[in-house]
Amino acid sequence: MMTDPIADMLSRIRNAATARHEQTSIPFSNLKARLAEILKEEGYLSDVRIDEEFPKSIVVTLKYSRDRRPAIVGLRRRSRPGLRVYVAHDKIPQVRNGLGVAILSTSKGVMTDSKARAENVGGELLCEVW
Repeated sequence: MMTDPIADMLSRIRNAATARHEQTSIPFSNLKARLAEILKEEGYLSDVRIDEEFPKSIVVTLKYSRDRRPAIVGLRRRSRPGLRVYVAHDKIPQVRNGLGVAILSTSKGVMTDSKARAENVGGELLCEVW
């Protein structure tokens, strides 16, 4: 039984990048699909597609540089089921002095730290990516 599906998703992406895999598959949920889309928009993933076959899954294509270094250097899960982390809009942390991105779950949906600051909304700090 999996108690933290977001941590599982981040671990699958981290492990695939470390092993230099082209793609990895993640069990589907709407939250994980939105997280993957944000990572694609921010330039950490090449492609994200939903595989409709049973069981439904998210297939992410990892992005690498010309010398095969992964675009994702690090991933960190911040809010966990045992210790939720909530931040106000003026207390949203900068990841690696702005070189990374924090992903939040807000009342206006899942968004990046910069978008949350622009819309003046806080929420649950899900993870950080750099």
